[in-house]
This record gives sequence, C-alpha cells and structure tokens, in this order.
Amino acid sequence: MAATIKDVAAAAGVGIATVSRVFSGAGAVSAATRERVLAAARELDYRPSAVGRSLKTRRTGGLGLAVPDVTDPFCAELVAGVLDCARSLGQHVLLDVTLGDPAREAEIAERFAEQRVDGVIALPSGSGEPWSGFVRTGVPLVYAGRRPSGHPEGRQGRGGGGEAARARAGGGVPAVLADDAAGIRSAAEYLVGLGHRRIGFLGAPAPGAPPDAREDAFRAALAALGVPVEEDLVARARPTRDSAYAAAAGLLQRRSDLTAVLASGNLSGEAAVLVARELDLRVPADLSIAMVDDVAWAELCDPPLTAVARPGRDIGYRACELAARDTGRETGRRAPSGPVLLPTDLIVRGSCAPTPIRRDRARH
Repeated sequence: MAATIKDVAAAAGVGIATVSRVFSGAGAVSAATRERVLAAARELDYRPSAVGRSLKTRRTGGLGLAVPDVTDPFCAELVAGVLDCARSLGQHVLLDVTLGDPAREAEIAERFAEQRVDGVIALPSGSGEPWSGFVRTGVPLVYAGRRPSGHPEGRQGRGGGGEAARARAGGGVPAVLADDAAGIRSAAEYLVGLGHRRIGFLGAPAPGAPPDAREDAFRAALAALGVPVEEDLVARARPTRDSAYAAAAGLLQRRSDLTAVLASGNLSGEAAVLVARELDLRVPADLSIAMVDDVAWAELCDPPLTAVARPGRDIGYRACELAARDTGRETGRRAPSGPVLLPTDLIVRGSCAPTPIRRDRARH
C-alpha cells in the first residue's frame, strides 16, 4: 500500500502541515526539519499527490507553450530552450501549435486558462487579441521571440493608442526578444558598405498589418545611411512558404535593377534563394542575399548565406524562467518593465559581394 502524508509525518515526528509545507515550498521550515521529512519520504517511497495539490492550489501545474510551427528552425530552438529550463525547474510543459491562425491561437489560450497552468510562454503569430482574455486571468504570460504586431512599445518609438489598444496588443506582458533592430541595422550597414543602394526588404508584414520592428529598423538604418527607401522594394508576405515565394518572385521580377535582398526571416530567405535560382541569377555576382535567422541550411547553400543569428534557445530559456517564477510573486523580484533583449550576431558568408558596376538582368 502506498505511503501517505500521514505516514511521513509520523515517521519524521512532525505534523501533517509541516510535511505539506516541505513539499509545497510554501511556509517556513527549518533546514533540519526539512531534511528529516525528506529522509522519511525517501524511506517510505512517498510520492506527493499531484491531484491533491492541484485541488488545493486550483492549478494543474506545468507551463503552457504556444508557437506557430514546431518545424520552423527558430521555433524548434525556442522550444528546446523552454524544455531545458523547465526540466531544470522540475516543471512539465504543455506544447501546442497555432499554425499562424488567430482563431486557433485564441482556442489554445482559452484551453491553457481552463487547464489552470502555472504560466504560459507564447510566440504570437499576429496581434495580441487571442491572448487578451488570458491576460485577465492573472496567470503569468511571457511573449518569446516576438511581440504581437502593433504592440505600442514594440514599434521603434511609435507609441500611443490608449489603454484599450495596449490591452489588445499585450501591453504590460513581459517579453524576451532578440535585438532584431540591431541585427537588421548591422545587415543593412554591411550591404550599404558593399556599395548597394537598391536593397529589397523581403518578408515585411502582410498587407493591412502595421510595419513590424524589423521593417522599422530596415527603414531607419537606410535613412541614417542616406539611402532612400523605395516602397516598391519592400515586399510583403504572410508567414507561409507560398506567400514568401510569391513575394520574392514578385520583387525580383518587378525590379531587375535590384542588387541586394535582405530577408526578414528564414522563410523569406529560402524563397529568395529559390527564386534567384529559377531566374538564373548568380549569387552574389548578380544578387547579394542576406537574411535574419542563421538556420542550419544557410551554411549549406552554395554560396553559404550571410545571416543574422538570433539566440532562439536562450530566448526560450529566459522566457521560461520569467513565466515559472510567477512574475516575481514567490521570489519577491519584479517582472522587467520592458522587454529583455538578447544580442544578435551578423554571420558574414559568401552570399554577399560588392555591387556590380553594370547590371543587365534581362539577359538572364
């Protein structure tokens, strides 16, 4: 017969409440008493009841994790970081995939609330609307890798919109992000330094959506370098392979004078490589390509792709730490007032070269 909490209390010579405090981590217990209780539990092979604990705390325990696509290399790294951290904290993780669908994302948020998880890490696929109801539950929510589009504090100084807008976009929700603005800026400066002036930006938010931090950073970087941004060189796409391919094909066929492309993610970078190959454009002799996300296949391309490396695993780990510590209520530490920014690195490879003196893409 399995040992009970009463058996442990009797073996350790303490009350049931003391045993409960030892295993819940709530309340003061001396080190000697704690060790005596744990020794008794080991001797009796006692396992605390997760069901009983959840009935008492009204929490099922564990952390929820929502990402758009587990097959995406960056998402996979982020998930790995969350799992590493959760394992070190003794937490389990409930993983679900939004597929970039706001309705599905809202269903996942509602399910996490119903399951009474201890906290949630989310890589939002669009606006913060799917998570607006979850925020009101008071359960810790942390955005990882990206803030919702239109976030009042995530748009390079474009604030405003009032309390309602902040609630819809996730205002006040902690976030752990890569410093995308610095990464985009370093890539843009590198291309301009090679002599490029007609630089396409591939993978901006879909039509109707506000510019995101990466597009803002691209525009700001070129403006600071005295290079005008032509609207025709900004190609918009949804976060799918088909949309990215269509945007890349449209951009490269529309602008034969283009000398370089900066892709805002690995999907749009992959699309740029495929379309350039189909158009018989030599990289980098005819077209230089750089992208955000240093995924595994970037180094296997011919030539290898210049890329901005984002620390996906570290982002997941730090976001899990924030979510698991219950926004500082147990540790006494306060959640960060602004996003936690982790540095990016520009990895220079063979896909970029000085701009050609003369271009005649019509031959290709």
